Amino acid sequence: MTFATLGLIEPLLRSLETLGYQTPTPVQAQAIPAVLAGRDLMAAAQTGTGKTAGFALPLLQLLAMEGPKVTANSVRALILVPTRELAEQVHEAVRQYAENLPLRTYAVYGGVSINPQMMKLRSGVDLLVATPGRLLDLFRQNALKFNQLQTLVLDEADRMLDLGFSEELANIYRALPKKRQTLLFSATFSDDIRLLAGQMLNDPLTVEVSPRNVAANTVKQWVVTVDKKRKPELFVHLMRKGKWKQVLVFAKTRNGVDALVEKLQGLGINADGIHGDKPQATRQRALDRFKLSEVQILVATDVAARGLDIEDLPLVVNFDLPIVAEDYIHRIGRTGRAGSTGEAISLVCADEVNLLSAIETLTRQTLKRQNEPDFEPEHRVPDTDASGQVIKKPKKPKKPKTSGGGGKRNLGKWVDTGEASAPEPSVKPVRKVPVFNTGPRKRKP
Repeated sequence: MTFATLGLIEPLLRSLETLGYQTPTPVQAQAIPAVLAGRDLMAAAQTGTGKTAGFALPLLQLLAMEGPKVTANSVRALILVPTRELAEQVHEAVRQYAENLPLRTYAVYGGVSINPQMMKLRSGVDLLVATPGRLLDLFRQNALKFNQLQTLVLDEADRMLDLGFSEELANIYRALPKKRQTLLFSATFSDDIRLLAGQMLNDPLTVEVSPRNVAANTVKQWVVTVDKKRKPELFVHLMRKGKWKQVLVFAKTRNGVDALVEKLQGLGINADGIHGDKPQATRQRALDRFKLSEVQILVATDVAARGLDIEDLPLVVNFDLPIVAEDYIHRIGRTGRAGSTGEAISLVCADEVNLLSAIETLTRQTLKRQNEPDFEPEHRVPDTDASGQVIKKPKKPKKPKTSGGGGKRNLGKWVDTGEASAPEPSVKPVRKVPVFNTGPRKRKP
């Protein structure tokens, strides 16, 4: 099968040839004809399998061949993404695909001045990539109109819900034309996303080219257990032992990112960090330097779990495990992309055992463990398996009560100290799914 047999027009084929695209990936082979036929679509594919081209190529073809010329402050196709980084990445791909087409494309997101974006939109844009918050800001300031909108794409919709964009999605939905094509693409589909799709899509075709919530088999994964306080020391030890040249590291919090970067820089290691508190220009500069290998270690929060496409990245390290298990798949999906191989190492301490168990349940595999000599944890990490069970040590038998005597009579229940200090099961955060009420709104009395 070739891209020509999928029905793509010659200008797009020339762009793909320039980019070195030869054979469609499975998600592209199934999605492109469906989008060209005007179908609503739900498509699930592992990260790194080419899903951006799966919706961008047919969308650009439809815009080039159908519909009126875009008018001032209007947009004909809208791609919603959860993060600034993903907006930049998706728009760059769209720009390359549309090189030989007479279409205007643009990306808008927060963290930068809104005024240049408003100026750019005055003449209208055929295809706009946007984050939900900034899109609503532009709409509310009358810098953007949706009367010409033909197609809406939700990319990584599960992440948008994770980041709390449910209300923004509901507000956007109410502002859009009822008659339109809607495409929903994601690496993972939670039950919440399926509910969202049921509200926003019309008789969608479902495409799943890989098992649900399975990490790419091109990534070798394992766990190193360690006490929490020794994680920075272990990371430096492993880096020097393995002679790591380019590593993307994920930490749980912004403070955690800054602390690790400061420690690495103090040791003379070329490191930088990105997280939501940093200005967009600073984040983009750090990412660009990392891609050029000017930075050896890039430490990031989950803001970088999606939207970073780094060619031939060899290694991802989970300094902290993610709170949401699905983010593990996206994190390690930064390596082993487009058929390449990669490695993913997770540094796990005792109070992360339930997060580890959730990941293993989601991916349906028990991650291989290893201890690093001289770093064996004092606080043992309980065994886990893919069934979602935390395997605890057997309890010690209760000590029989003694009768008589003048001492304390009620000594309570004897328990194993390992069990007593074991972390409580984590509660999966509840994500709000937007409920779209399309009927008339009642006024308060």
